Amino acid sequence: MAISVFDLFKVGIGPSSSHTVGPMRAAATFVQALIDQQLLDETRRVEVRLYGSLSATGVGHATDRACVMGLMGEWPDSIDPTSIGPRIQQLRESGQLLLAGRTPIAFNWQHDLLLLDESLPYHPNAMSLHAYGENGLLSEQTYYSVGGGFIIEAAEAESGIAPTSEVQLPYDFSSAVELLALCNKHGLRVSELMMANERAWRSDAEIRSGLLHIWSVMRECVEQGLRHEGILPGGLDVPRRAAKLHRSLLEIGKPNVITSTLSAMEWVNLFALAVNEENAAGGRMVTAPTNGAAGIIPAVLHYYMKFNPDASDDDVVNFFLAAAAVGILCKKNASISGAEVGCQGEVGSACAMAAAGLADILGASPEQLENAAEIGLEHNLGLTCDPVGGLVQVPCIERNAIAAVKAINATQMALRGDGKHFISLDRVIRTMRDTGADMHDKYKETSRGGLAVSWVEC
Repeated sequence: MAISVFDLFKVGIGPSSSHTVGPMRAAATFVQALIDQQLLDETRRVEVRLYGSLSATGVGHATDRACVMGLMGEWPDSIDPTSIGPRIQQLRESGQLLLAGRTPIAFNWQHDLLLLDESLPYHPNAMSLHAYGENGLLSEQTYYSVGGGFIIEAAEAESGIAPTSEVQLPYDFSSAVELLALCNKHGLRVSELMMANERAWRSDAEIRSGLLHIWSVMRECVEQGLRHEGILPGGLDVPRRAAKLHRSLLEIGKPNVITSTLSAMEWVNLFALAVNEENAAGGRMVTAPTNGAAGIIPAVLHYYMKFNPDASDDDVVNFFLAAAAVGILCKKNASISGAEVGCQGEVGSACAMAAAGLADILGASPEQLENAAEIGLEHNLGLTCDPVGGLVQVPCIERNAIAAVKAINATQMALRGDGKHFISLDRVIRTMRDTGADMHDKYKETSRGGLAVSWVEC
């Protein structure tokens, strides 16, 4: 399966790529199928069934709301996040849903949207949709939300075979060993190799403009995070901190000057907090590669752009391309889904990707870049996904800030070496996969273990 940089970096909404973005895409895809099969006008009722992790933390992750908006024909990359609340309220009051935005059907939240305490095979994030007409079932489909906003249908999951693609990449790779060999054979940096592969889908101008658009959405997310104050939704009463921290860093006379290393790290913290607070509030996001880990990559890139006077748009493009190379390896050989392998698959992968992106634009050799990614991922192995209250807030927000700083440090350590190191990136990715398989389900985005239950003891 050929994976593009734009598969890993997708515009969506918070708070979760697997629990919000994926389910909305699945519901919208189901509705589009009804249109294509000319069944929309015959549909009188739609039932959504959520399983596994989607059920366990679906309310906290806004999975229920995302499904409903998808049924209304909305897509995560184009929906106005501020419209969701009022439209959900109107639906609850009227009991009527505009299917695909045009066909009114009755919708009862309790009876038509079911949170089931059971799991389906193949992946913890499962959902099925059923459309009924006057004479019974018209259509049904099961989807798996496999992380990062990616969805697959039941037939694909059952076959275990990724959909075939007609795209032939000039430098296809499935391991870091293959990636390094291709870079050395053809004299390419990782970002250059990735650019050559991206040309299989689109022109240089389209690649560049698309990645700069991703960057603009990330920057706007930070700005929104710095504007908003108050309490995050969900009932935990978690306060937003980014705006206050920003004012503190801007105050004249404070020791937090740009020239100090500690202050630079505070700015990294700020950028990550701003993104993940906005994510927790359901704002406009970029999966990087997931929403739960969405603050790490923009925080590291903001750090570089702010503190390097020679930074340019070329650096932005190369950063994303190099980061995506590592994200592809994580997705192909393990998982980027917290429900599948724990938070090591989300925050760990994002940390490795950020380290790789930063290493590339700082002039690292392919071997040094691989080393940076390995350090970033290795020191997130075993990280559980245990969100308190099923919300992407505690420990998720702070965890992004910590991982962003860790990514920068990983790059610094790798650049001081020659690329030779003890454990390869491929081995670390396989270890992440195996650790996730051994991890108890209560530590994989179900909020049934770890911090999610221990916080109530106090």
